[in-house]
Formats: sequence, structure tokens, C-alpha cells
Amino acid sequence: MTTDDRWRVTDRCIDCMASRTMAPTFIGRADGTSVFERQPESERELLDAWRALEVCPTAAVRAPKGLVRPRGLFPQDVGHGTFRLGFNARASYGAHSYFATAAGAGLMIDAPRWSPHVVRFLEERGGLEHVLLTHRDDIADARRYAEHFGARVWIHERDADAAPFASDVMRGETPTGPADVEVIFVPGHTRGSVMYLVGTTLFTGDSLAWNPLTEELEAYPEVAWYDWDLQVRSLGALRGRGFERVFAGHGGSGERSADEMQRALAGLLERAGSK
Repeated sequence: MTTDDRWRVTDRCIDCMASRTMAPTFIGRADGTSVFERQPESERELLDAWRALEVCPTAAVRAPKGLVRPRGLFPQDVGHGTFRLGFNARASYGAHSYFATAAGAGLMIDAPRWSPHVVRFLEERGGLEHVLLTHRDDIADARRYAEHFGARVWIHERDADAAPFASDVMRGETPTGPADVEVIFVPGHTRGSVMYLVGTTLFTGDSLAWNPLTEELEAYPEVAWYDWDLQVRSLGALRGRGFERVFAGHGGSGERSADEMQRALAGLLERAGSK
């Protein structure tokens, strides 16, 4: 089999994890880069491979020559009124972003690169009222989307210098967000990291993720840019909260019962040495 006959990852990969989260059963990591551990074997896996290609912010994922890319892969309906927007930005190191609604308002959680496809998607759903930034790293084209739709932009004060265009700077350890959105202050990855809880769906930014292979919650000390120990303590704020879905900026996303998520959280905190 020649290079042109197989799915592959080139040396343009920046190890942002985006493609691996789209196809965790056959895209892995080796020597600091994503790799196809095997080729997709089913129609479902083929779609996963195409999504992995589309989210890669550096065009490092390549398809076999002659395959026709399907349309409409993103935004991706991931259930319960949530959509993964796709169009991951190099400026945010390939972070995922999402769309959801609360109190009838359209929410963008973190931002993709600017795309007419995303604009049309948002217009078809009545527009965009709020851009909710989890932290300073995953802003991408938030300003352009906000200006286009006249949306408010939310960020915590400790990361606000990264988004001087923000209309709503959340303050203190118990920040307040839009209606029906609970804001959870989780400093550690950055000084101003927050999560957003919408119903039972938790948007975690870069502070927490789901590992679909081990079926565990995980966090990443190697990218705790501010303070890993503080990040672990901050995650303790999730104890007792009834979240059933985790949607991460970097890392995997998953759904379990609230009790299972609490057990997974307890396991993570124990592994990380939380008191």
C-alpha cells in the first residue's frame, strides 16, 4: 500500500489532540504526534476519519487519493441540543468549540475559526446571543462572531486581557453568567479558567476531559500553564454537581450518569493526589 492509498498524518501535526478525539479507536499518539494505528474499517469509522481530517488545524491529516469528502460533517450534532462546531483554529491550538442554548438564547462555548458554514448554522438557529469563553487560550475568532451577531462575550477577569473586546467580565470566585448558565471557577490551567454548566452538560475548556478508552475523567498537568496543584483543588468544586456530559476543548468528550461522573471525578482527584 502506497502513501496515497492510506489515511495518514503528516509532519505538520502539532499534537493538539483534536483529530484523536474524533477517532480514538484508531488514531493514537506516538513520538509526540498523532498516528493512524490502523485504517478505518466501517462506514462509521470512515466518517470519524473525515471528521478527524476536518478538525485538524494544520491540515496534517490526509485521506487516500480519490476519496470524496462528504458534506455536512460539521457542525456535528452530539446530542441533547449540543453541537460540536468544527473548524478548529490554529490560533487556539486546535481546541473544540460548541453551540448550545439556555433560556432560549444561542450560546457559543469558545470559538472556532471564522467560517461561513458556522455562520449559516447559527443563523438557521436564530442567531447567537452569547460567546462564553472558558479561558484565554481558546478565543480564536470569537470577536468576529460576536460582532457579526451582536453577541455578548463573557470571560473571567483573570484572563480578560486576552479578550479586550469582551462585553461581560466575570469577577471573583463565584462568577455569574447568562440566564440558566452556571459558571464554575476552576483556576489552574490558566488563572481565569471557568467551566459552564448548562442543564446537565458541562463545558470544561482545557481543565477536564473524558478518556473514551479508559472511561475516566482526566486532566493534563503538562499543560497546566498556571498551577497544576491549584487546578486539582479547583476540580473539587465539581463534587456533588449533577453533570452527565463533559465536552472538552482539548481531549475527549463523553456521557455517563451523574453518579458515574461523580465516581469518575473521585477517581481523578484520587489519582492526582487531591485532599
